[in-house]
Amino acid sequence: MTKFALITGASKGLGAHLVRRFWLSGYSLVVVARKIRDIQLILKDLPNRSSQKVIPLTCNLCESSEITSLIKDIQRVIPDLKVLVNNAAIQGPIGPFTDISLQDWYQTLQVNLFAPVALSQGLIPLLKKSGGASIINLSGGGAASPRANFSAYATAKAGLVRFSETIAEELRDQDIRVNCIAPGAMKTGMLEEVLRSGGAAGIHETSMAIKVLDGGGASMDRVADLALFLASDSSKRITGKLISAIWDNWEQWHQDLEYLSQSDVYTLRRIIGRDRDFHWGDK
Repeated sequence: MTKFALITGASKGLGAHLVRRFWLSGYSLVVVARKIRDIQLILKDLPNRSSQKVIPLTCNLCESSEITSLIKDIQRVIPDLKVLVNNAAIQGPIGPFTDISLQDWYQTLQVNLFAPVALSQGLIPLLKKSGGASIINLSGGGAASPRANFSAYATAKAGLVRFSETIAEELRDQDIRVNCIAPGAMKTGMLEEVLRSGGAAGIHETSMAIKVLDGGGASMDRVADLALFLASDSSKRITGKLISAIWDNWEQWHQDLEYLSQSDVYTLRRIIGRDRDFHWGDK
């Protein structure tokens, strides 16, 4: 039986890596990026598999009308969908909030938050048909803690995590899991943008970017392993979680699924006074 996985932002970086790993794991693919030529360069290196299909589709996620057309194209070419990986993202404006363009700020939310929202809503009917489907959203820096000079990116990613937690509850009884992956700092074009920002990113971000670009950063294989785990039946009870590919011991979670599924661990929550022994702060 053909299992389809859809991956956005698939022509470079982590997206291209996910395309290869899902293909090697036996998935047929719907591969989405802005330019068909970039998609073709990735696909030509995939080993031939007669039992699998690959469908390349182009879309500019900055444009709501193109997303609507993309959803219609997907509904037309595949009967159902097992995995939706919302990977596509842009860095957005770098620098103090008071200095950046609001138009660029809004565009960052469009690509990083509103596009995954629209794709999730439009493709839920196909996900329902597959049985035991999975939505995987790629989180990033700023989702769980403040990230100065990256206000648009951080806000979009925090919103994406809370969106994922919310629809995870709505879709729990419909056999669709929704989770976020925090991939860690990877050696990608986004880090190169930090260095090109001329110091607008701040000393901490610039230093980290240099360190990662020199040392290689987080493993894309580790991220792909987690994505494949979340796509598999091994993660049946895991939904509404923000999972670090690097720091969380997710390989062992299958041993405690009952406890994990009833806990608020690995989620966004407010820290109250009692959590830090500030008993004077709470009633």
